[in-house]
Amino acid sequence: MLPMPSLIRHLNCVTMAPRTPGSMTPARMVAHCLLVEGPDGLALVDTGFGTVDIAEKRMGRAFVGLMAPSLDPAETAIAQVRAAGYDAADVTDIVLTHLDLDHAGGLGDFPAARVHVFADELAAARARTSPKEKNRYIEAQWAHGPSWVEHTVAGEEWLGFSSVRTVTENVLMVPLQGHTRGHCGVAVRRPSGGWFLHAGDSYFNHGEKENPPTCPSGLRMFQAMVQMDKKARHANADRVRSLHAEHGPGSGASEIVTVFCAHDAVEFDALADVTD
Repeated sequence: MLPMPSLIRHLNCVTMAPRTPGSMTPARMVAHCLLVEGPDGLALVDTGFGTVDIAEKRMGRAFVGLMAPSLDPAETAIAQVRAAGYDAADVTDIVLTHLDLDHAGGLGDFPAARVHVFADELAAARARTSPKEKNRYIEAQWAHGPSWVEHTVAGEEWLGFSSVRTVTENVLMVPLQGHTRGHCGVAVRRPSGGWFLHAGDSYFNHGEKENPPTCPSGLRMFQAMVQMDKKARHANADRVRSLHAEHGPGSGASEIVTVFCAHDAVEFDALADVTD
């Protein structure tokens, strides 16, 4: 059972500086993760890169060359958990948006944690049946044999989303397939009221939440290149955009939802010092 949130911290678990087409200035991207603190333990939403990823550069030469990750051990989730006064054993649960290499690399740093993931995502990561999946998943990141908790796409309704899986009443897995076969968002109830929705890689730039949406051309191309289901990805991006319009800060809704994606530095910087 995940702890009742009493404090939520925003962590950047890897800084990346990819060069965008037509620009000599590297962009800045992050790996936005959440550390959910409760009286009975800790939970992580996504993990970024782990200590072995950084030490061995096991994400591969192509990824390192393209994305230029900082490879700073201090940015790993385990380093930030320890800096907060905890140990790896205090992390009882990890909830993953998906198993891409820049989201699941830290699993091995928390070997005793239960790892929550949609069953379709875990099956895709294990099978790696397409060229895209052979490149995006690194089996060594979970070679320690995590205690998997596989969830099916079925369940509750939540603010217009169906088939939402309830991990606890305060942590929900929201199906947002398209980027990968079993991709999801993770909604976490804020102790101060309302919700955070970690939308994973359902979008990549804060402008995509607005109407009309905007996104740098390089990111648009990248999202199209790595998507597994174009129709589903676009439909779910539309749903996230509607959620932001109807329930975002300033909407006047009774249930406020602060939406952010995994890699947008603007969104991370706006929330980095928010703890509640």
